[in-house]
Amino acid sequence: MTENKRLKIGEGKISGYISIFLAIICFGTTICAYFPEYLTTADFRELYKPDFIKWGFLIVLILSFAFALVGFILSKKTKLGFYAILIIAASIFLASGLPEYQEIDSKPFTLGMDWLLLDILISAVIFIPMELFLPKREKQTKFHSEWRTDLVYFIISHLLIQIIGILVQLPAVTIFSDLGLSGFQEWVQGIWFIPQLFLALFVSDLFQWTAHYFFHKTPYLWRFHSVHHSTKDIDWLAGSRTHFVDLIAVRAISFLPLYVFGFSTSVFTTYVVIVSFQAVLAHANTRINFGFLRYVFVTPQYHHCCLLYTSPSPRD
Repeated sequence: MTENKRLKIGEGKISGYISIFLAIICFGTTICAYFPEYLTTADFRELYKPDFIKWGFLIVLILSFAFALVGFILSKKTKLGFYAILIIAASIFLASGLPEYQEIDSKPFTLGMDWLLLDILISAVIFIPMELFLPKREKQTKFHSEWRTDLVYFIISHLLIQIIGILVQLPAVTIFSDLGLSGFQEWVQGIWFIPQLFLALFVSDLFQWTAHYFFHKTPYLWRFHSVHHSTKDIDWLAGSRTHFVDLIAVRAISFLPLYVFGFSTSVFTTYVVIVSFQAVLAHANTRINFGFLRYVFVTPQYHHCCLLYTSPSPRD
C-alpha cells in the first residue's frame, strides 16, 4: 500500500480538501435543519438564533466556494474543487426548501449531529493550521493510514452525546442525590469565579488521573484503555480513539466531584470548554513549546510520550 505524502502549500490540494470539508459542514447543517427534533441537541437549541445560523451558513458556504476556486487556480488536475461545488449546489438546493420558522417537537432520544458539526469545524479551524505550519513530525500527513478510524470514533462519540451524558452523570446522581448537599454547594457557588474554576479543574483532574492510573495498572482495564494507545500517527483527531467503556468510566469518575461540589453554571461551562480544548490539544501534532504551562496542563510535549506506553506489566 502506497503511503500518502504530506500535503504541500501551492499544489491546490489543501484548498480543495478545505472546500470539501466546509461544503460538507453546510450540507450537514441543512440536514439538521430538516430534522431538528432528531439531529440537534435539545440543550443547544435555545442558543441557535435564526439570523446567526443563516449568516454562519452563508459565510461557510462562501468560504467553501472561495477555496474551491483557489484549488482550480493552483491546479487544474485536481477535481476536489469540483466535488465541493457539487456539494455546495446540493446544500443550496435543499436549504431553499426550508420554512422560515418551524416548531421543534421534543423527542426522548436525539443524535448530536449539530454538536458534531460545530466541534469538528471549530477544532479544524484551530488545529489543522497549527499542525500544518508548526508540526512536530514534519513527514506525517493528515491523511495517514489511520485517519478514517479516528474520524469514525470522533463521529460516533459526538452523535451519541445524549447517551454518553446520561451514563456519565448516572453514578453521581444515584450515589449523591439524596445526601442533602445544597448548603455545601451554595457555599461553593459563592466562591469567586477564578478560585472556583481552579478548584473545579483540580478536583476533576485528580479523579480523572486516579481513574486513568487504574486503567493503566489493571490488566483487565488495560484491554479497554489500550485502544487509545493503539494509534501510530498522533494528531488532534487521534484523541477521539477511545473504547466506549473507557470513555464512560473515566468521564463518570471525573464528574463525581463536579456534581458533589455543585459548581456554578458559568464555572462548569468554562470548565467544559477548557477541558475539551485541552484534550484535543494534548494529541495535536505540533512542536509549540508551552513553557511552564507543561507543568500545569497536559501538553503534546508530555502526552505524546505517554501514548507510546504499550502495556502494563503482569505484576502491576
